[in-house]
Amino acid sequence: MTTGICYLVGAGPGDPGLLTLRGKACLESADVVIYDYLSNPELLRHASEAAERIYVGKKAGAHTLAQGEVNALLVEETRAGKTVVRLKGGDPFVFGRGGEEAGALAEAGCRFEIVPGVSSAIAGPAYAGIPVTHRTHNTALTIFTGHEDPAKPETTLDYEAIARVPGTKVMLMGIERIDRITSSLRAAGMDAATPVALIRWATTGRQETLTGTLDDIAARVTEAGFKAPAVAVFGEVVKLRETLNWFESRPLFGRRIAVTRTRKQAGDLVERLRALGADAYELPTIRIEPAPNRREFSQLVSDAHTYDWLIFTSPNGVDTFFDIFYTLFKDARSIGGARIAAIGPATAERVRNYRLDVDLQPAKYVAEEIVAALQAETTVDNLKILLIRAEGARDVLPKELTRLGAILDEAVAYRTVPVKADVAGGIARFREEGADLITFTSSSTAENFVALKLPLPPELRTASIGPITSATLHKLGLDVDIEADVHDIPGLVEAIRVFLATG
Repeated sequence: MTTGICYLVGAGPGDPGLLTLRGKACLESADVVIYDYLSNPELLRHASEAAERIYVGKKAGAHTLAQGEVNALLVEETRAGKTVVRLKGGDPFVFGRGGEEAGALAEAGCRFEIVPGVSSAIAGPAYAGIPVTHRTHNTALTIFTGHEDPAKPETTLDYEAIARVPGTKVMLMGIERIDRITSSLRAAGMDAATPVALIRWATTGRQETLTGTLDDIAARVTEAGFKAPAVAVFGEVVKLRETLNWFESRPLFGRRIAVTRTRKQAGDLVERLRALGADAYELPTIRIEPAPNRREFSQLVSDAHTYDWLIFTSPNGVDTFFDIFYTLFKDARSIGGARIAAIGPATAERVRNYRLDVDLQPAKYVAEEIVAALQAETTVDNLKILLIRAEGARDVLPKELTRLGAILDEAVAYRTVPVKADVAGGIARFREEGADLITFTSSSTAENFVALKLPLPPELRTASIGPITSATLHKLGLDVDIEADVHDIPGLVEAIRVFLATG
């Protein structure tokens, strides 16, 4: 046996939230991730930046590698002593050729482990409001593939057996053969009036559902231009969709929204938009790097107890400050008598995560309001203030505090730098599919998005978190269609919801 190991991980049906905890842990430990067409590329963010990513996707008429070559690649990487994750859509052993890949590893003497995933055979219908089993309608479930091995001289599907067995039938793949398959089922005795549903890109914001009967579904596919990948459901349970269609009835369903925050921060905004049904995806344009002068920043953190006020202008600044603080000190009381100001609720909440309270938070979440709030609280003259901020941030706050007589030190906690590597696949997706709307949560996200020089869809709308970001967008020549009244993530989501609900 080799020292390496290969994990055959089920990526689930498309919704990244349906990845198992075991699958996530395997991705986090991977040296190499070998993934396929139906694996959501967002899952790759769970792997370390150092992990090698190899795409071996296969779809009709376009195979990156033949299956034998994929098997050989798994063996080669595992024999090299690496931790390999083979990320497969759905479940590896449900028409996923995982059995063949496991067999190749076993034959080569390589260690491997199977990590089951949520199969689209179950999840796809569920997200379309169709339970595959129901006591009133069926007592059995049959799952079959519509895409057999092309090397077979003839089909091995027993259509008579499939038609005869009672209950729900679920077909994976084979939408391009739907006419021949439905004709075979009718010829085998299945009732032509049997309800049928096809679910495309199931469990994602791109989900589409087409319904009909065994008799007319093939014609409906042609008429609608319905394409793979899709799951087909045959049976009376399809009728339950009329009352159980929970996923496609949400307020932002079908709206495609690109999110331009950092990879680390985008998740919260993406999840909030997806909870409303949007097809939201990450298009990170910036990443956070540590303070340019770490020694100087650390010295200012160590002297925090000597200041009257600490002013935090972002959650990133809070995290960077306390990472250093708790390296230097073991007790939160080492911060002394310094009072704490935070520019907005997200920043304030991040401070509270470190078990410290916030003494001042302005009603409006912009730098200018910090000054007004301080003046309402105390006399600024001769106050000793430490301002924790990003490199290159607007200078309005330090200028105004200095003008009012404060003794001000600036602690540059971090900087934002452009992201060009398309780890999550958002840049490629924006090029290929565009978006209905794109969000901007800072001036730097806007500036670096424009620097990517991506083609803009003619109907693209923009959403800004607040007036500072909006001013930058205008300066860059972009219109602002939505500006949040409350300048934080929940406020931005609410502004988007209201705008799209009425637009």
